[in-house]
Amino acid sequence: MSSSEYVNVHVTSVNNESYSVERRFKKDITIEDFKNKLELLVGCESKSMKLEVYNKNDDIVCKPNENDRTLGSYPIEDGMRVHVVGDSEQVNPEGVEKFELSEDEYSKRSDTVKAFLKEHRLGKYNEEEAKKKEEQMQRELEIEERLLSSMKVGDRCEVLVPGNPKRKATVMYIGKTDFKTGSWVGVKYDEPFGKNDGSVAGKRYFECPDKYGGFVRPACIVVGDFPEDDFDLNEEL
Repeated sequence: MSSSEYVNVHVTSVNNESYSVERRFKKDITIEDFKNKLELLVGCESKSMKLEVYNKNDDIVCKPNENDRTLGSYPIEDGMRVHVVGDSEQVNPEGVEKFELSEDEYSKRSDTVKAFLKEHRLGKYNEEEAKKKEEQMQRELEIEERLLSSMKVGDRCEVLVPGNPKRKATVMYIGKTDFKTGSWVGVKYDEPFGKNDGSVAGKRYFECPDKYGGFVRPACIVVGDFPEDDFDLNEEL
């Protein structure tokens, strides 16, 4: 547990799967007060709430539903996710027909999560923030395209992965892969510092000895005149 009197968590709700917001709460508030605060965020009545807490690996940690206990009495840490699932017996009692609104009718109501998000410019309704993110992504794509157009298979290069020393290599593959989205550059290192032989998860992208192959993002590649080092093990000293 953090020694801080506050805890930062992500809040999600079964009522809106695309909604997620990060908020800070005092650890000494009761679960009842905590649910009252969540009611303003997710639009679900606090008395019908059932909570689940998940860690960063999406494993369930606890179910903080004892209203008289404090938030800090549960093993909830910064970065965890509090999911509001609701109480199925209260939200949709057995034998009661489920009430559903059309998308148009739902959009016209002022007491919904959607209306709350719009009013407070949160999530996808924060147009300014969404525009900034879109512009940033576009800039990154343009930079990546320029980098890719400046290299070709067979080029000598240096691989500069943050946190690792420079490695000399040869460009062996440029393009999309099945193992991750985006564009990747496959390289054959001059020394066995790689992780594969040019194949990943059973798919081959290029040929090289085992432990000499690797895949990095275009931004980690510097193309240039980088001759192979002369490792003459037979040279007499």
